[in-house]
Amino acid sequence: MDKELLRVVIILIGMLVMIGMLLWHFLKSLRERREADDYFDDSEYSLGEDDFVVDEDDDEMDIFPMQDRDVVDGDGLLDDEAIKPSHKQPVKSEPVKEIPKTALPSLIEFSLVARADEGFNGEVLFEAFERLGLRYGSVRVFERIDKNRLVDFAVASMIDPGTFPDTDLEEFYCPGIVFYMQPREVDRPLAVFDDFMETIDTLAEELDGVVWDNQRQPLTAETIAQFRQMLAR
Repeated sequence: MDKELLRVVIILIGMLVMIGMLLWHFLKSLRERREADDYFDDSEYSLGEDDFVVDEDDDEMDIFPMQDRDVVDGDGLLDDEAIKPSHKQPVKSEPVKEIPKTALPSLIEFSLVARADEGFNGEVLFEAFERLGLRYGSVRVFERIDKNRLVDFAVASMIDPGTFPDTDLEEFYCPGIVFYMQPREVDRPLAVFDDFMETIDTLAEELDGVVWDNQRQPLTAETIAQFRQMLAR
């Protein structure tokens, strides 16, 4: 998928996400009016106990099974025989086969939702993006550009059609922003994903936002670990 098609995908998905976010924001406002004594409840964003679930019919975001761990004895320690020195010739392991790009998810989408009712301000967003080295692209979204001038990942607005204005930034507000990455289209998917997550975490702290996963649930460390495992195999 070339750069232009990526931008079209970003805009279309951003529109769908925006509709869901506006509905969520409306319901949240109604709830806050009924519970004036509890203006902001951190438990709303608490991590759920359910395991990360992916729709089996959605091939794009399927999670690969976990790798088997080393076998240990009942005390959690390796048997003495296993740690004794051996004079046998080491057995050569089979070369690890590189995972084909088609086995990677085609799209990873996470969101950052503002805690404040007014959302994120345009001027604040632009300043934060520029500090992190994100570039304002020709289709009016922000992008991480690699040394070959290709897009590693992009950031869009949740406001239809997903773009950011280039004027009157002080008057622009959006309830959240959406991050997109296409693992099949980058040279080093795991390295790009780590940069992807570091950027999201930094912005979440600076902008006071809550990170959502692709299921629109609070992003957990377990979910991140599973995505890293997919990209590292």
